[in-house]
Amino acid sequence: MDVFLLPKKKLTSFQIIILGFLGVILLGTILLMLPLSSKDGCVTPFLDALFTSTSAVCVTGLVLHDTATYWSMFGQLVIMILIQIGGMGVITVAAAFALISGRKISLMQRSTMQEAISAPKVGGIVRLTSFIIKTTLLIELAGAAVMTPIFCRDFGVKGLWMALFHSISAFCNAGFDLMGARASFSSLTGYAEEPVINLTIMLLIIIGGIGFLTWDDIRSNRLHLHQYRMQSKIILCTTALLLAAPAVYFFFFEFGSLEPEKRILASLFQSVTPRTAGFNTVDLASLSEAGQCITIVLMLIGGSPGSTAGGMKTTTVAVLFATAISTFRRQESAHFFGRRIDDDVVKNAATILVMYLALFFFGGLTISIAEKLPMLTCLFEAASAVGTVGLSLGITPGLGIVSKIILITLMFCGRVGGLTLIFAALSGTQKNVSKFPREKITVG
Repeated sequence: MDVFLLPKKKLTSFQIIILGFLGVILLGTILLMLPLSSKDGCVTPFLDALFTSTSAVCVTGLVLHDTATYWSMFGQLVIMILIQIGGMGVITVAAAFALISGRKISLMQRSTMQEAISAPKVGGIVRLTSFIIKTTLLIELAGAAVMTPIFCRDFGVKGLWMALFHSISAFCNAGFDLMGARASFSSLTGYAEEPVINLTIMLLIIIGGIGFLTWDDIRSNRLHLHQYRMQSKIILCTTALLLAAPAVYFFFFEFGSLEPEKRILASLFQSVTPRTAGFNTVDLASLSEAGQCITIVLMLIGGSPGSTAGGMKTTTVAVLFATAISTFRRQESAHFFGRRIDDDVVKNAATILVMYLALFFFGGLTISIAEKLPMLTCLFEAASAVGTVGLSLGITPGLGIVSKIILITLMFCGRVGGLTLIFAALSGTQKNVSKFPREKITVG
C-alpha cells in the first residue's frame, strides 16, 4: 500500500494518486472475496466485492448487500479500514506510515502529498499532513464517544463497535451503516427522532466535508475571519448557504406530515447528507420529484477541496456563479472578498462542471436503458455514485452487470477527480504555447 515505493521514473503525482486508489481497491476486493468476510462463509463474487470495495475506498456508500447482515465482523472491519483510507486519502495514509517509520519525505513525495490534499503549496506539507492525521483520529473518537451511550443502550456491548463504525463512516462522508441488524438497508431511519445521533452524524459530515485546509485556517486564526485564506471564506459561505436553503425547502414542502421536532431534524439531516454522506433518516422514495431533483443537485455539488467528501466541490460552483455575476455586471474577471480569480481557475471549474454533468447524464441514461427503469430514478443513482454520496432510491442491489460496472466507474471518477484523471492521462503531453488566429463567435 506504500505508494511512495512505486517506481519514480516517470510517474507523475496524478498517476501515483490513481494507482494508489486502484491498488487499495483491488486489495480490498480480494479481502472481501474471502469466505471469512461473509457471514455465511461463502466466496463473494468478484464484481460484488469490487463494487463494495470501490464504494468504501471512494467513500460512497452504495451497496449491493446490506453491510450488517451480509458481511462478517472481519468483512465489516475491512470495509471500515477501506473507508478510513479512502476518506483520509491513500497518499495521506501512506505518508502517515512514512512519518511513523521515521523515513524522510522526498520533494517528489511532498509534491504528491500536495496534489492529494489540494494544498496551495509544498512548503509545510508534512506539518499539514500530521495535522490531518491527528485531527481525523481525534474527531472520529470524539464522535464515537458521544454516540456510544445510545448504541450501547440499543445493542449492548456491540454498541461500541457500532459507534466507532458510524463515526468513521460519517466523518469520511461514506454513508455505510450497520443498521441492517434491525431492518435491511434501513440506514438511520430508526433514529429519525434521536437528536444525539442526528446532530452528531450531521456535525461529523460537515466537519469532514469542509476540508482540512479550512480547519487548519480555523485552528491558526481562530475567529479572525479576515486572516483566513480566500478559499476558506468561500467554502464556509457556500457551505452555509447550501445547508440553510435546502433545509428550509425540505421543512416547508417535504416533511409537513411530521411532528415539529422530527420535522426540523429530518429537514436539517436531508440538507446535510447529500454533501456527500449517504445516510438517510427518511424514506427517500417518499420525496417529491422536486425534492429528489434538489437532492441530485446537492449530491453533484458535494463537499469542499481537500476534504473527505466528493462531488464537483463548493469552490467550483462558487467560482462559476461569481464568473456569471461578473459577466452580468460587465466586469473583466470574477472576484471574491476583494481578490480576483485567475482565468485558469475559471477554465478548470467549467471543465469540471462539464465532466460531472456528462458522467452523470450518460451514466443515468445508460442505466435507464439497460434496466428499463424511470430516468429520474437512474439519474438519482448516477448522481449518488459520481458525487460519492451513497443515497439510493433502492434500485442498486437489483442492477445488472453493465449497470454495476457503470456505477463502479462513476464512483472511482468521482473520488479521484476528473482533472486528476485528465492530467494523469496527458502527463507526457507538452504544453502548447502556440495560438491560432482569433475570431469572435456569438453565444447565448
